[in-house]
Amino acid sequence: MEDLYIAETDREDLERERYALAMERIREIPGESICEIQQQTYFAAMAKFVMLADRAWDIVGSGRLRQMSMEELQAFNGELYEDILPEHYDRSYGNPDYAVDCLGESMGKMCSFLYAELRGMIPAAFEQNRLDMVIRAELLLEIYQAFVSAAQEQAGLPKEETIQQILYWYVSDYYEPAALGRTADLLCPERDFARRIVMESDLSDLRYLYYYGEYVTDNELRTAGHLNQMAPERVKLLADTYTEGYRIGFETGNKDISIKKTVNIRYALGFERMIREAVLNFDRMGLGSTIYRAGANIFQGRSVSKNGFFGANPNKQFDYDHREDQALVLDKLLVERKLDCMKNAYEQYREQAAVFGGPAVAEIFGEKPFVPQTKATAYRLTPKQQKLAVEYASKAGTMQNEYIPGEERSFTIIAFPVPDIGVRYEEIFDEIVRINTLDYKLYQGIQQKIIDALDRGLTVKVIGCGGNRTDMRIRLHDPADPAHETNFENCVADVNIPVGEVFTSPVLTGTDGILHVTRVFLNGLEYKDLRLQFKDGMVTDYGCANFSTEEENRKYIKDNVLFHHDTLPLGEFAIGTNTTAYVAARRFGIEDKMPILIAEKTGPHFAVGDTCYSHAENVRVFNPDGKEIIAKDNEVSVLRDTDVSKAYFQCHTDITIPYDELGEISVLTESGEEIMIIRDGQFVLEGCEELNRAFSEAE
Repeated sequence: MEDLYIAETDREDLERERYALAMERIREIPGESICEIQQQTYFAAMAKFVMLADRAWDIVGSGRLRQMSMEELQAFNGELYEDILPEHYDRSYGNPDYAVDCLGESMGKMCSFLYAELRGMIPAAFEQNRLDMVIRAELLLEIYQAFVSAAQEQAGLPKEETIQQILYWYVSDYYEPAALGRTADLLCPERDFARRIVMESDLSDLRYLYYYGEYVTDNELRTAGHLNQMAPERVKLLADTYTEGYRIGFETGNKDISIKKTVNIRYALGFERMIREAVLNFDRMGLGSTIYRAGANIFQGRSVSKNGFFGANPNKQFDYDHREDQALVLDKLLVERKLDCMKNAYEQYREQAAVFGGPAVAEIFGEKPFVPQTKATAYRLTPKQQKLAVEYASKAGTMQNEYIPGEERSFTIIAFPVPDIGVRYEEIFDEIVRINTLDYKLYQGIQQKIIDALDRGLTVKVIGCGGNRTDMRIRLHDPADPAHETNFENCVADVNIPVGEVFTSPVLTGTDGILHVTRVFLNGLEYKDLRLQFKDGMVTDYGCANFSTEEENRKYIKDNVLFHHDTLPLGEFAIGTNTTAYVAARRFGIEDKMPILIAEKTGPHFAVGDTCYSHAENVRVFNPDGKEIIAKDNEVSVLRDTDVSKAYFQCHTDITIPYDELGEISVLTESGEEIMIIRDGQFVLEGCEELNRAFSEAE
């Protein structure tokens, strides 16, 4: 143990020395004029940003952060993020358009990449992660020295290959500690940076929101203020709904929660009062909580949709511009390196992985809609790299399943609005709380009647109306024992809160047609006139009306719905039954802001990608009526028994048709009988009349 302590002390001393030397050199850069003026101006700006991050390091490490006033914290938070805010983005090196304009096409793109990576020093400073500070400071110096050497040799600029190789080996060399750190953050409750903020802060003093190092706006402040005004029992209701959904998910999935010791909590800043109660609930279940930060660098990836704990997004266009920065470095060798590092990390934390239960996610919605601008200056994966990215995702998913078996883990997701949703925020929040806590027993009984009707059929027909051109035929499995088996799961408020859907994994062969939605938001991105064509359950064609050219529209869908795959299967078909949520969205005028978690319950939805039972197909699952759900596979997922790399796609995107765009849902039986479930947006199946009450009350 003493040797280990010495080794750890030596490592810390070395990092401290490296950091001090790097910062000493970086402080000199703004006063130098060695390179051409445009390059020198860029490096001076980068040095000043690193010096700002270093100041954050000192403020946090010295304890001064928690002594600052609210006004001082707000000013410092603004200083950290102001450069990439929309009002400054046209002159930010984080904007690849500006960087290319100043520094040339190839060098500009790489310099924008570098700045995006340097911004990862902000979370490193607040978490006091010296290694993450060191490697980025040294990366800046290495690239700067390449420019200095070229200038001193009167060669003008360094070779582009030289800069690309520096960035490549930076990613390759430091992927291992990044993978170890991320895996530990997921699996080890002792990595408690965020948990300590949640559990130890005075949550009535909103200064705590600035202790994370995330960007903070009125959304986060007002959300925290709103929860602070709630009665303790109401906050506990929110937390209980969230954590009970997680527990019931194990129960309904026929999985043993008693063998699990950890749960990963994901949330947006402002919800700490609820999260504190959730942590205590999970503790009582015997589950320690892990809480990690949403991705903020090349190792974790950047995305408009956040996964972890996160504050306000200072500029979604910045994340969109840099979401494929890996295109600069991605090759076969790097994929193999990443997989090796991932395996080593899981091996090191094998015991912790075996007792990890899965994520509990608290989503937010209501933010201002984001319509991205596609830039030619931003990095984009080549077709070859897209295949490599797909290969990596497939192998990484398979590897994770080896250490955290899908048949043993579960999850839950709940969503709440943020103040951006409008002036009636408090009313909307309270309505969403009501929707999230609806009587699931009532829905369970009604949904069973829908399932009984569906189980009589071979095919389900879904037809749009008005401007919706949907015309789909969904082929159902044929239960061998209809008295004891069913195609559809009766989904109440467990893994997907709120209550309200019945779903299945269709047979692909014979599932054909066009799925069309006039407007939908998926993973934070808007799609206009989204159209997917299916033949035998596979996507054969697609388009939308976001951009002026078909090429741009198809690329937008391939990148963000197909996730670089040439095609995807129809992994799920469901009928949403939460008419209360649908009517509430219409009453408040927030249809375009509803998260897919709630929107999927407000009409039929189709998911492209993996089935809902991905990696857990062999777990026997039963509905409340005792029937076993047998439709957990399709012709693609069964390939796991022969070639697992062809069975899974590591994605699942739900696309919902709202009731008012729905002309018909009917079931076609073997005898030719047609059983109508929905006609002209209303439930017409006997026993489902209660679902229309919300429609009539809204009139």
